[in-house]
Amino acid sequence: MYESDADAKVLSVDRRELLKAPAGAAELLVAPSFGQQNATRTAESPTIAGSGSAVRTITLEEHFATPEVLDAIVKAWPGDPLVDYLQAKRAKLLDLGSGRIAEMDASQIDLQVLSLTGIGMDRLAPADAIALSHDSNDNLAAAIHAHPDRLAGFAALALQDPEKAALEFERCVRQLKFKGALINGATNGIFLDNPRSTPVLEAAQALDVPIYLHPGLPPTAVREAYYGELPRELGFILSLPGWGWHVETGMHSMRLILSGVFDRFPRLKIVLGHMGEAVPFFLARSEGFLGPRAKSLNRHISDYFYENFYFTTSGYFSLPPFLCALQIFGADRILFSVDHPFNTMAQGRAFLNGLPISSDDMRKITHGNAERVFKL
Repeated sequence: MYESDADAKVLSVDRRELLKAPAGAAELLVAPSFGQQNATRTAESPTIAGSGSAVRTITLEEHFATPEVLDAIVKAWPGDPLVDYLQAKRAKLLDLGSGRIAEMDASQIDLQVLSLTGIGMDRLAPADAIALSHDSNDNLAAAIHAHPDRLAGFAALALQDPEKAALEFERCVRQLKFKGALINGATNGIFLDNPRSTPVLEAAQALDVPIYLHPGLPPTAVREAYYGELPRELGFILSLPGWGWHVETGMHSMRLILSGVFDRFPRLKIVLGHMGEAVPFFLARSEGFLGPRAKSLNRHISDYFYENFYFTTSGYFSLPPFLCALQIFGADRILFSVDHPFNTMAQGRAFLNGLPISSDDMRKITHGNAERVFKL
C-alpha cells in the first residue's frame, strides 16, 4: 500500500490525536496511489512477499448449531422470522465435518474458530439454556478433536445464570481448550455492564481470553417501537443484520466503557465483528461529546478501544468501511472473518484478495493478530 517510507510514516500518526483534530485532519491517513494498487492486485490468494507461499488465513466469526439448539429456538419463537432465518442455513450450520472443510479448502481458509448460533436462547428457561450450551460445547469439542488443525472454538454460555456461565467458561477454556467465549448481545434486555454479569467478566480476565461480543435480538419493546409497523421480513432484517443489531452492539461496547467495566477489569479483551459495529465511524463524535463528561473514567474513551478491543471484518466485504477501521484503529487491531454461513467463504476470500494493503498488514489481518490474541 505504501510507495515509500514517507508514505508509511503518514499512517504512523497517533490515531488518538486524530480523534481530537479538526475536521479534515483524517485526510492525513489516506494513503497515496490507492487506486493504482487496488487495480494491480491479483485475484489469487494473497502471498507474503518473498515466501512464494499463500498467507495462512484464520477466521473467527464462523457459526455452527446443533439440532437440539435449532429445535429449541423454533419452539421458543413460533412463527417468528428468526426461525426462517436460521432454518434456511440449517444444513450448513449443522455441518462440522467434510462439507465445511471442503468449503474452507476451496477458499483457502486454514482455520475457523467456531461459535454456536445461539441467538434467541435467552428466551429459554435457565436450566434448558445451560444444558443446551453445555452439550453444544461438548459437540464442538468433538469436532475440533476430529479436525484439530482446521477447527477451534468459542464457548457458548447461558447468561441467564452468570455464576454457572462463568464455571462453564472456565471448563471450556481449561478442559476443552477453547479460545474464548461468544456472547450474543443483551440477555433478556440486560447488558454485560450490569453487575450480575461480573462473574463472566472476572472469568474472561482470569483466563486471559477474549469475549467476542456478537449482536443479539433487540429487546421486545425496542423491536416493537422501532421495527414493528414495517412489513414482516423487512422489519426483521432491519432490526438485525440490515441495521439494528450493529448499532446496538456498538452502543453495548460504549456502555461497557462508560460504566467503568475496563477500569475494574483492565486486562479484559472484547472483540467486535462486522468491521467494528459502527464504532470506527462514530468514535470521534462520541469522544467529543462523551469524553468531557466521563470524568470518572481512568482513560479517554478512545483509549479503551485502542487497548481493550479488537475488530473483525465479518460480513463486511466493502472497502470503504475497511479503510475507515484501518485508519482509526490500525492493522494491529483488525482480524479477518467471514460470518459463515450467513456470508460465504468465497465472498470473504475475494474481499481479502483485493485489499490494497502491505504484506506486513496482510500477515497481521489474516493470521498474525489472531494467533497473538487467541493464542492459536
